[in-house]
Amino acid sequence: MQVGLRPSGPCFFLITPLPVNFSLMVFRIAFFFTTLLLAASSLFLSCEPDEPLTGVPAATDDPDSPTVTAVQATFNGAIDLADPFNYGSQTVPGYINRDNTDGNPITDLQATLGRVLFYDQALSANQTISCSSCHQQAAGFGDNALASVGVAGTTGRHSMRLINARFGDEPRFFWDERASTLEAQTTQPIQDHVEMGFSGNDGDPAFADLLARLNDTEYYQELFAAAFGTAQVTEVRIQQALAQFIRSIQSFDTRYDAGRAEVNNDNDPFPNFSAQENQGKQLFLGRPQFDRNGNRVGGGLGCGGCHQAPEFSIDPGSRNNGVVGTLAGGQDFTNTRSPSLREVFRPNGEANGPFMHNGQFTTLNEVLNHYNSIPGNVQNLDPRLQPGGNPQRLNLAGEERAAVLAFLRTLTGSAVYEDEKWRDPF
Repeated sequence: MQVGLRPSGPCFFLITPLPVNFSLMVFRIAFFFTTLLLAASSLFLSCEPDEPLTGVPAATDDPDSPTVTAVQATFNGAIDLADPFNYGSQTVPGYINRDNTDGNPITDLQATLGRVLFYDQALSANQTISCSSCHQQAAGFGDNALASVGVAGTTGRHSMRLINARFGDEPRFFWDERASTLEAQTTQPIQDHVEMGFSGNDGDPAFADLLARLNDTEYYQELFAAAFGTAQVTEVRIQQALAQFIRSIQSFDTRYDAGRAEVNNDNDPFPNFSAQENQGKQLFLGRPQFDRNGNRVGGGLGCGGCHQAPEFSIDPGSRNNGVVGTLAGGQDFTNTRSPSLREVFRPNGEANGPFMHNGQFTTLNEVLNHYNSIPGNVQNLDPRLQPGGNPQRLNLAGEERAAVLAFLRTLTGSAVYEDEKWRDPF
C-alpha cells in the first residue's frame, strides 16, 4: 500500500517512492545528455582559430586593421606611402628661374618610387650595381673615383654630379648631351653593357627582363600602384620616377644663398661674405678684358658666361672647354656639358672631384690652371675661350686664385649630404 499526498493547488511534487527501474532510467538519460553536452563543447573549441604567430598580424576582414605590407617589411619605416617625404613642394628661392622639368612635375609618391629605383641594385643584371653606386650622396651625388665600377668593367667617363640637375636651361644630359631629356638619360646606363648590363646584347638580358623582374617584386607592385594608380612597371614610368627623384635633389642652403637673399642682384656685395669672397664673386661673374693676342688685361674671369648664376648651371650654347682627353686615351671633342658648380666642395672643405668628363683634374686649382691657359688647336672650342681667335690667357694672380676658390666654397650647403629623403632606403 502506497502512502502519498494529493497535490494542493499548483504543487505537483511527488513524495511517493519511485520504482528502482524508473530511477535507473532517469540516471541513464541524465548521463546521456551530459556526455552529449561535453562532446559538443569539445567540437566547438576545436573549431576556434589558432593563436596568431608572433610578429605576424592575424587575418581580418576589417579594412582598417593594420597589416604589414611588402614596402613596410622591406624598408622598415624608411618608406611610408601614407606619409611620404616632401619632394614636390620644396622651397625654391625666388631668384631661381631656370627649370628643365618640362611636363614631368615632381610628385611625392612618384619621387619616392624614384628614390627606391635609384638605390636598388636589382636594376643591374647581376644585382650588384645601382644608380647610387656612381652617384653617391656623400660625394654630392657624384663619384670620387676617376671611373665608376659597373657590372662588366668601368665607365668610359667620370660620373657627373647630379646636384640641382633640374635648375638649368639645358634640357639635354650626359657630358656629350646625347640624351634629349633627363627622362631619356635615366634608363640608358641600365641598358649599357658595362654599367648595369640590361643591354640585350653580348649575352646580356634585355630591358624587358628587368621589367619582368620588377613586376614580380611585391614592393614594386605597391610602389607603382601608389605612384601611378596601377602596379604595372614600364620603362616610361621608371624614367618619370627616376627623373623626378633626381630633380628633387636641390641645394639652396648655402652661404651664397643666404647672401643672395639680402641683395637685389648677384653683382651687389653680399653682407655675409668676407672681402675675399666678394672679390671672388666679382671675378667669377665679371667679363674679362683681352688684348688682341688673347691676354687678359683687366676685368673678371668670365666664368659666369658658361656657368650661369644664380643656378650656376651650364649655358645651353656652351661648346667644348678645351678638355679633350678620354679615360681610354685619345681625343674626344664632343663633351660640351657640365654639372652645376654648386657643391663642388663638401662641407668639410674637400673637393667633390675629380673634375671634367675624364677626371683630368683632381683639384679646383688645377681647373683654374686649365682656364688660365687654354690649349690651342682644339676643335669645337667655345668662342668665349678664344678671344680674337686666340686661346685665352687669364694671367691669374695668386690673390685672385685664392679669392675665386673662397667664393666657390660659399656654394656648399649640408642638406644634400644629410637629408633622409635622399638617403638609401634599403
